[in-house]
Amino acid sequence: MALHPIGDRIIVKREASEEKSKGGIILPDAAQKKPQIGSIVAVGPGKLNKDGTRTALQLKVGDKVLFTSWAGDEFKDKKNKDEVLVMHESDVLAVIE
Repeated sequence: MALHPIGDRIIVKREASEEKSKGGIILPDAAQKKPQIGSIVAVGPGKLNKDGTRTALQLKVGDKVLFTSWAGDEFKDKKNKDEVLVMHESDVLAVIE
């Protein structure tokens, strides 16, 4: 299954979470926070306007982004064996350069 976003949606692969605390303690999976930083792997064609035109997205594939903690829905991409987030462009707070 290959995922292709529609409308103003994007697909983001979340960065790996930290396995150690700042003090060097190894954290179990349940204690690790899910990072709010990820890389965009796919973008939709843009939001469809009432007049039939599309508004292009500001984001592009490869952008590293910061997003809200409740953003998107998680899915398992069986093709790449990765967990990805599908979210609206508006859930992204900033692009990290």
